Amino acid sequence: MRVAHGAYARLVLETMPEESRVGLTLGFVRTFGIADIARVLHGTGRMTGDPRGRAKATGVAMFALIGQGLDSAEGRKIVEGLRRVHDRPGITPELMHYVLACFTICPLRFIDRHGHRPVTDAERDAALTFHLSLSKALGLPEPPGGHTTVPLAGVESWMRDYESRHFAPSAEGQALWQSTSRGLLAARLPAPLAPLAPALAASLLDQPLRTALNVRRPPAPVRALVTYALRFRARARAGH
Repeated sequence: MRVAHGAYARLVLETMPEESRVGLTLGFVRTFGIADIARVLHGTGRMTGDPRGRAKATGVAMFALIGQGLDSAEGRKIVEGLRRVHDRPGITPELMHYVLACFTICPLRFIDRHGHRPVTDAERDAALTFHLSLSKALGLPEPPGGHTTVPLAGVESWMRDYESRHFAPSAEGQALWQSTSRGLLAARLPAPLAPLAPALAASLLDQPLRTALNVRRPPAPVRALVTYALRFRARARAGH
């Protein structure tokens, strides 16, 4: 298993770990746009009380699974913990598939857009292998669009369709965004930009998600500043 998704592990743990962390954070935020997920997350109280701690725990678990493999002792422990945490009323296999899709697709999207190089086909295939294996380990039915003969684009296509049908404003989603944008996303941005959150954080959201979270589109100068900072950082990394 570790060999099968090795290219993906090297990408997120060694080649572009910071971009991967930002992308994973954006994937986590993306789930707030689904009202059923937002209600579950808000109901625990941890995302509004300690958004950085909750997201850090999620990131640590995901990166441990990617780095050590699902079949490792630590991997089996994490998978069992995930199964227990999500074994509750209201958390359907479809919701779980959507969350896993966000955690897989969003880091790759961020790397493609803001990394010093795009994701390679080999890395994308390895990401799909990990995605399918994690879904299976969690006891979920086969992921929509994720057949082994279908590229990761199939998962992303299903994800977009799911969002078109289920993105909707909710009080819980908006509360989650408020706490996250002021703390967690600010910490994920380059240091010079962090004090200007949450406006800068909102620049990283697309329009459908902003609508679901009731977030205004930041002014053009703010969006331009974020774009410039991320491009400058990518060029600097490419030169190393």
